[in-house]
Amino acid sequence: MTVDRLLPTPEAHDLLDLTTELATRELAGKVDDFEARGEFPREILRTLGRSGLLGLPYPEADGGAGQPYEVYLQVLEILAGTWLGIAEAVSVHTLSCFPVAYYGTPEQRKMLPEMLGGELLGAYALSEPQGGSDAASLATRAVADGDDFVVNGTKAWITHGGRADFYNLFCRTGEPGARGISCLLADAATPGLLPQAPERLMGLRSSAPAQIVLEDARIPRDRLVGTENQGFAIAMSALDSGRLGIAACAVGLAQAAVDYATGYAKEREQFGRPIAEFQGLGFMLADMATQVSAARALLLAAARSKDAGRPFSIEAAKAKLFATDVAMKVTTDAVQILGGYGYSADHPVERWFREAKVLQIVEGTNQIQRLVIARSMTAG
Repeated sequence: MTVDRLLPTPEAHDLLDLTTELATRELAGKVDDFEARGEFPREILRTLGRSGLLGLPYPEADGGAGQPYEVYLQVLEILAGTWLGIAEAVSVHTLSCFPVAYYGTPEQRKMLPEMLGGELLGAYALSEPQGGSDAASLATRAVADGDDFVVNGTKAWITHGGRADFYNLFCRTGEPGARGISCLLADAATPGLLPQAPERLMGLRSSAPAQIVLEDARIPRDRLVGTENQGFAIAMSALDSGRLGIAACAVGLAQAAVDYATGYAKEREQFGRPIAEFQGLGFMLADMATQVSAARALLLAAARSKDAGRPFSIEAAKAKLFATDVAMKVTTDAVQILGGYGYSADHPVERWFREAKVLQIVEGTNQIQRLVIARSMTAG
C-alpha cells in the first residue's frame, strides 16, 4: 500500500524516496539471514550513516541533516517496514546522541560529526537488572577520584551493548532518588567497561542487547555531560523523543503486516474465491488499516508539537502506547489471516509478530505510559 504522506518540503520527499531505495537495495535481501544468525549489521548502519540517515533531526552545523522530527520519524517507519532491527538501531543511536548534542561541553561536542555520521555508534545505558521501569532507583555508582570518576555497577538491556563506540552511562553520584544521578560519556575501550554476551531474544535477534558490567571503570571528569546530578533530567528529556522513535518503528512494522496480509488475502483462494472477499476477513483488514492510520496520525501530531517547540511529553507517551499496542494487534491479526502459513517462518508475519512484542516494553513499558498519561490528567 502506498502511504499518502504530507511532508513539509520537496527535500523531505526526496529523503523518503532515498530511504525507500536504500531499504529495497541494502536491507530487504539481508534481513532474514542476519536475523537467523543473530549478527549485528554494523556495516549496514555505516552505509546508512554515510547516506545521512543517522543524524537526521540534529542541526547541520553539528553534522546532522537539520530535518524536522516528523520527517525523521517517517524515515524510521520506512526502515522498520523492511527491517525492524535496523530501525530500532537508528532510533537508539539517535537517542544516544541527544545528551552530547543538547548538554555537552564544547569539547564533547567536537565528537558530534562522527556520532551523527554514524562512524561512532552510541548506546544509552540507563536500565539496570533490578531497576526496570524505576530508573530513579539505579544503583550503578560513580565516585569522584582526582580527575576521574570510578564507576562500579551493572547496566542491563543495553542496545548496542558490546558493539557501541560510546556509552551514555547514567550513574549515581549523589543522594538516593532522581536528584543524585549524573550522565557520563564513556568510550567503549574504557578499562573496566565489560560488555557481556548478548541476550537470547524472541525477536530482534540481529540487534540483541547486552549487560554492561562496570568494575572500577575510570572515566575522566571532563566526560561529565551537563552538571553533576543533572543526569535524570537529561535521561527523561531524551526518552520523550526516544518514545516517538519507537512509535514510528511500531507504525512501520504494522504497516508492513497490513500490506502483506492484504496481498495474501487477495491471492489465496478458498471455496472458489479470494479470501479477501469474505466479510469476516475483509473487516479484519479494514480494522487493521484504520488502526495503523490512527497510530500514524497520533505519532505525527506529537512530532509536529515537538517541531513547533510546544510541550510533547504526554503526546509522546500516548503515541508510544497506542502505536505499539496497534503493532501487536495488527501483527497478531496478520498471522491469523495467513492461517497455518502465518505460523511458518517462510512468511515474514511470523517474525513481525515476535518483534512487535518488544515494542510494548522498550523506552518505558506501556503500563508506565498509561501511568504517565493518567497522572497528567489528574494532577493539580
